[in-house]
Formats: sequence, C-alpha cells, structure tokens
Amino acid sequence: MSAYSGLELSPKKVEYIKFLDGKNGPIKTNDIATGFGVDPSTITKMMSELADEGLLDYIPYHGVSLSAKGKITAEFLVKRHRILALALTHFGLSHEQACQEVSRFESFVSKETIDQMCRAMGHPNKGICGNITHNDGCLE
Repeated sequence: MSAYSGLELSPKKVEYIKFLDGKNGPIKTNDIATGFGVDPSTITKMMSELADEGLLDYIPYHGVSLSAKGKITAEFLVKRHRILALALTHFGLSHEQACQEVSRFESFVSKETIDQMCRAMGHPNKGICGNITHNDGCLE
C-alpha cells in the first residue's frame, strides 16, 4: 500500500468525515441526513462506503462513528482546511471568505503540499478556524 496522499477521498466524503469529527458516540444516519439535507438512503450508502474503506465503525440502525483510521484521517482533513484558510488570509481574504474558498478546493490539495506549506509557515498552531495539530508527521 502506498503512502497516504490526502487525495483518496472525494470532496463529499471529506465533508462527511469532517462532520463526524469530534462527535461523541455513534451518530444516527437520520441525524446526518438532516444535517446535510439529503435522503437517509444516501447517507446509508455513503456511510457503508466509508466503513468499507476502514474510516468508520458502522452498525446498521445504531449509527456510525469514526474508526481509528477515520480519526487520523479527520485530523489531517481539518489541518489541511486550517492551513489553506490561514494561507488565504495572508492574501487579503477575510476569515469567512478564506474558509468558504478553501471548502471549494481543499480535497484536491495533497498531504505533501500541506506538509510543505506547514513547514514554510513555521508550523502554525492556530488557524482562523481553530487550533492546528501536528500529529501527522508535519514536524519533521
């Protein structure tokens, strides 16, 4: 298996993983469907796919939670978002604009690029959306 590039997940899957990040206990698929404004069957299908990829622990009719691999992935996804948003504020975008813009393209930025940006920015600990952790090997 090759190293994690950060590009393995579709933008929609990234949204779901980030949504589940920090939630305590299993979350019902109906609650996720409500949060995203989609049909519960859409969520069931997506949660099943994410479970097949090892990112979720999924128990039908009980809910989903991030697996150990899912938690590590979510940590990177949040870090990627925060590093990119912080970078955009240096070009004059407001915090809100930066966050919105990053949400449109973040799924297409590799881990290698984020690690390089992180190093160039001096490994910031605070982003515009919250703290930035470096548990994924960025501080090399």
